[in-house]
Amino acid sequence: MAFKTLRSRIPHLLTAVLLLLGLMTAATAQAQAAPQQLGGSAVVCSNSPIPTGWVVNSVSTSSSCGSGRAYTISDTSGLNYTTVCSFSPMPTGWVVNSAFNTSNCGGATYAHNISNTASIYYTTVCSFSPIPTGWVINSAFNTSNCAGNTYGYNISSTVNVSSTTVCSFSPIPAGWVITGSFSTSNCAGNGLGYYIRRA
Repeated sequence: MAFKTLRSRIPHLLTAVLLLLGLMTAATAQAQAAPQQLGGSAVVCSNSPIPTGWVVNSVSTSSSCGSGRAYTISDTSGLNYTTVCSFSPMPTGWVVNSAFNTSNCGGATYAHNISNTASIYYTTVCSFSPIPTGWVINSAFNTSNCAGNTYGYNISSTVNVSSTTVCSFSPIPAGWVITGSFSTSNCAGNGLGYYIRRA
């Protein structure tokens, strides 16, 4: 009787084992197919896409890349500043503080010192730097620290203020209004400033 019961249960046991094996095989295949995450820094061919939040630090020759060049790239997560080639993508919220001549960027003339504005409220940037969302240009000045570019900007975050003064060429943050204008010598020859406030 026990033998008959066992024999009748064998197909069910076999089905259960096969299902379990199938699930394990699928999980293993899925894990193998999952893309491997880069971390810290890496060397990639110059025709490779640059991941979001990563920057190009230098260029080298490479016989294994069809383009003949490779990029040393790094993840900016957790960083406050780094040096990049002038053609590097810029992560959101980062700015160019200075620029200089370099021979490490594969024919590109300049490299940039860049910094993260996430935990600061004011800084000095080159005039060609991106201005982060919610930041304004308070003044402009002549500089020799931007690799031949004439001007630098003093910029600040509006996150903790309700009013400020800006150069007339400053971006005006969303939700802010211009309440007046004034003549100024602090905007590198532009001659005009605005009073702005949160609406």
